Amino acid sequence: MVARFGSAISDTLCTHRILASGRYLICPSRQSVGSSSRDQIPEVPDIDTPIPLLLLDLLACPRDRGSLRLRQDYLECAVGHRYPVVEGVPVMLVEEVDATHPYCSETLRTANTRRLSTGAPEGLSQATIDPFVQKEIVGTCGNLYRHLEGRLPRYPIPELPLPRSDGSRLLDLGCNWGRWSIAAGLKGYTVVGLDPSLEALLAARRVAVQLGTSLVPVAGDGRFLPFQDDSFQVVFSYSVLQHMSKSDVRFCLNEASRVTVPHGSVVVQMPNRFGVRQVFNQLRRGFRPDTNPFRVRYWSRAELKLLFEACIGSTRVEIDGFFSLNAQRTDLDLMGSFNATVIRTSEALRRVSSVAPWLASVADSLYVRATNFKAYQRAAGATVVDSQ
Repeated sequence: MVARFGSAISDTLCTHRILASGRYLICPSRQSVGSSSRDQIPEVPDIDTPIPLLLLDLLACPRDRGSLRLRQDYLECAVGHRYPVVEGVPVMLVEEVDATHPYCSETLRTANTRRLSTGAPEGLSQATIDPFVQKEIVGTCGNLYRHLEGRLPRYPIPELPLPRSDGSRLLDLGCNWGRWSIAAGLKGYTVVGLDPSLEALLAARRVAVQLGTSLVPVAGDGRFLPFQDDSFQVVFSYSVLQHMSKSDVRFCLNEASRVTVPHGSVVVQMPNRFGVRQVFNQLRRGFRPDTNPFRVRYWSRAELKLLFEACIGSTRVEIDGFFSLNAQRTDLDLMGSFNATVIRTSEALRRVSSVAPWLASVADSLYVRATNFKAYQRAAGATVVDSQ
């Protein structure tokens, strides 16, 4: 069955349709509105800016890509689409489309009932672990961390698989409480964290301050990135796109390519259909379809390379880990003996793979690294067969 986007955007509310390739079709009468030129950014109004100035240059309407004007506690494009700002976080979700996660509707409800607050989030002491992180640790880091739910002694900040930077802009797609955003900030990147959960974004900002770095939070949908073209040098995502349908992944990759500069990098973690642990998980349920809407969708390495090259550009697929979708060696001190053995074995196999490249075929977690050649612009009309 050929996958189609969940629900078409209303003609009365929006100026575009979504093609199967993920591109926008702008109505001729309003094409001028959708320009993403930096010089069309309106002047900052003479008010206390409730969002970081960096965003005023990067943000665009996710519906028509038009420039936005800041009006006290909301942003507005020339067509009249409005986006509330809550606690300094722009809420750039598109209400008219099917949500990829319940976080979307929760954030929209909050935005409609609690606009901009004048008070900043209260600071946390160095010894305090944010309650949101304590609650969400399993959801964001996986079953290896189940024994730590509500009992985290420190934040599990991973090692970002990118070189140090002198301020390059990085978009963390699906950042949640910000563990990868913080890892990027500590390596010198200027980080924008995008997530559909307002609660998670506020926690991410608190934790970043607590750990001596910063990030710029934006509530949004990876299929409708609320940014101007060529806004970032890097787009990074970990343990996020694996939960989306394959057609939605294509939309996200097209958008990632659009907002990344030419020859920039898109780096995404994805699960390997033939990974040892992933095959076991599929065998355990008898290869029956999983009806959980937030389930892990499995991909082959060939599928990933083909899709990323079609949407972005030159792609290579690398090993992230074995036996888990989040085996982080930086968290060995948080693990019991069994889980620590899993991580150590994963690391050993990853090192051995340099002389035994066939191991990549049974790795559970993969990094897909693409150099941005804007391939999505040549892929109009392409479709994805969504088998899961």
